Amino acid sequence: MTADARGGIDAAYEVERLLQYALQKRLIEPLDLAYSRNALLELLRLVEPYAGAAPEEALDSPVEPLERLLDYAAEAGILEENTLTHRDLFDTRLMGCLMPRPSEVVREFRSIAGSADVQAATDRFYAMSIDAAYIRMDRIRRNLYWRTPTDFGELEITVNLSKPEKDPREIALLKNAPSVAYPKCLLCADNVGYAGRLNHPARQNLRVIPLKLDGEDWFFQYSPYVYYNEHSIIFHSGHVPMQISDRTFDRLLDFLDQFPHYFIGSNADLPIVGGSILNHDHFQGGRHAFPEEKAPIARTFAHPELPDVRAGIVKWPMSVVRLVSFNRVQLRKAAVTMLAAWRAYSDESADIRAFTGETPHNTITPIARLTANGEYELDLVLRNNRTTEEHPEGLFHPHRELHHVKKENIGLIEVMGLAVLPGRLKEELEAIAALLTGQSSDEAWRADADHALHKHAAWIDRLLDAHGTALSASDAERLLQDEVGGIFLRVLTDAGVYKQDEKGQAAFAAFLASMGYRDNR
Repeated sequence: MTADARGGIDAAYEVERLLQYALQKRLIEPLDLAYSRNALLELLRLVEPYAGAAPEEALDSPVEPLERLLDYAAEAGILEENTLTHRDLFDTRLMGCLMPRPSEVVREFRSIAGSADVQAATDRFYAMSIDAAYIRMDRIRRNLYWRTPTDFGELEITVNLSKPEKDPREIALLKNAPSVAYPKCLLCADNVGYAGRLNHPARQNLRVIPLKLDGEDWFFQYSPYVYYNEHSIIFHSGHVPMQISDRTFDRLLDFLDQFPHYFIGSNADLPIVGGSILNHDHFQGGRHAFPEEKAPIARTFAHPELPDVRAGIVKWPMSVVRLVSFNRVQLRKAAVTMLAAWRAYSDESADIRAFTGETPHNTITPIARLTANGEYELDLVLRNNRTTEEHPEGLFHPHRELHHVKKENIGLIEVMGLAVLPGRLKEELEAIAALLTGQSSDEAWRADADHALHKHAAWIDRLLDAHGTALSASDAERLLQDEVGGIFLRVLTDAGVYKQDEKGQAAFAAFLASMGYRDNR
């Protein structure tokens, strides 16, 4: 670490460290060195490079030199404001100087897939996305994560701390930010290389891989906020809305044929039960075995017209039909038929209505993977977004008594058994733990509606009544983790259209019977 003549950060030296890192991670080649150096010098308004060679070192990430360069940029007045968003915009611009062109990334991906296999190609692409600080692993590692055992297997819980809250200065600046409609959304291919703005992230270090699904142009990339291993986004080349249709199954199965080591799934396509981005058709994939995938079949069914397809109700708090077959044609037919049947299906005894007037309520969350022996496996999660006077947020949505922990839509990731919970819970759980251990006797949360713990009041009272105020720190932490896991199980149960009791499961079987499925019991 060196200083410039003014005693501050030697930015030219940090540039050399960053270049050395980029060479080691194969983001650039030796022939790119002068080009990349000059680009960085220009951005940092430096007139000449470091006089000498930076000592050899092996950095795991570019964070350290980037942070020093950001500090320099703030001191030198290069940053408009020294806020997290402004720093993110600028460090992504710096990393953009060290990236291969999009065509070069695609060429390398296809070369590796052709000479080795597609798994080796995704390994390299994933590593590049991390090395380029597109996936900010230093932030993602801050997320809390644990597992909670339940009757449905171990549920996974993560508290999302990788998206920091906005600086008040940024919020003030956003009020006056011009309205811009480019790129149209965060998933459009136009994001590749985009400089970003206060309300849209920079993407100079984003690269995508083109692929064909059902004869159409799609793209493959990784999520910058990986919630699980190799969290992928597969998105349509056009800015077209989410839609679950017959073609959805062709696309899912086409993807598995090209990426057999990944699963792929989709959020539902209706509000309340859908994901956060419904205006751009996309899937999510990756290499992770979720709790829902590990769940066994509770009850098997067969269809006389689909002899090669095995069907079953999955033992899972949400309502999942699993279809398995080597026969892709029959499997597709089974999925298409079930989607059409569910779209039109009503059962007042189970509170299921397909329509209110002409407004549809029924859809599915589909998930596809290959089994260990190479069979196609489709999990169709039945969804319904109807609201009622008692449950205005959604009848099959987390009910209000659970909103103190989770009130957001239950999308694909939660459906599969991984709770993505808001970052506010970290400090709130720590404060509740302090009550359970006796480290705090503050009771302002009871009466003050603005207190961070007030929304948890009924839960806290129950915990204090049951466990007192003398738990050890480790016992309090474990207790709260299990409690949150139990609340997530209730969230999934609320979202399940067919409940786990005898009446609910009989109604579930009746839906399958309406399509001609026969119970194997």
